[in-house]
Amino acid sequence: MQAAEGSWVEETVAGHPCDVYQPAQPHPAGFAVLYLHGVHQARLRGHDSFVGPLAQHGLRLFAPLTGPTWWSDRISPHFDPRFSVQAYLLEHLLPYLRERWQAEPPRIALLGTSMGGQGALRLAYKFPDTFPVVAAISPAIDFQLRLREGDEVLQEMYGDAESARQDTATLHIHPLNWPRHQFFCCDPDDQRWFDSVDRLRMKLFSLGVPHECDLETRAGGHGFQYYAAMAAPVARFLVERLQREQLRVA
Repeated sequence: MQAAEGSWVEETVAGHPCDVYQPAQPHPAGFAVLYLHGVHQARLRGHDSFVGPLAQHGLRLFAPLTGPTWWSDRISPHFDPRFSVQAYLLEHLLPYLRERWQAEPPRIALLGTSMGGQGALRLAYKFPDTFPVVAAISPAIDFQLRLREGDEVLQEMYGDAESARQDTATLHIHPLNWPRHQFFCCDPDDQRWFDSVDRLRMKLFSLGVPHECDLETRAGGHGFQYYAAMAAPVARFLVERLQREQLRVA
């Protein structure tokens, strides 16, 4: 099945757009993926090489478009003055998915790339019961590096690099309460983000937190060429772990 065989629609949730992908043959259990985009806000429409492996498993995709929010609990001037993007996801988007699409945790997995990858991990670390299944591709974990380089959005959100560092995914890991199923990957040639992803791996290992990762596959560095190369194993991971969660709560 190619992604083109499904259908895309754009819907508005609490005043913000969300791309919704419905595969031609949805998974019978109603499994879905909440996709968090990167800082460049590339939409998934047209990226069939990335969407296709997810569609082959019948996974519905929900991709909110939020701008350069870093998927944090800080108000972003480029998103909404009323609430943070974290509050938006938990208080507006999840109820919408339940009511409009009959999709709700734990049948929803988190998936993110780059900025969205670190956001997916951080959300899962903060709310592991809501998001027990998470995958991150090329997660931009140490995003305080961008603030030090003069990123104006992050400066407005956090003020200084140390405040941003304190809100990174790595510092939200709880040694006794973590998402039951997590996978992350990063190309060794991703010079910007690889070291922080490797540090995350080492911290999880030292804490004894179960996880799976691929920090060896090379497929173009950072960007959709690498994302597409990792889409198939990520899709398999998500479906398998969603099925485990279904058995767990049955």
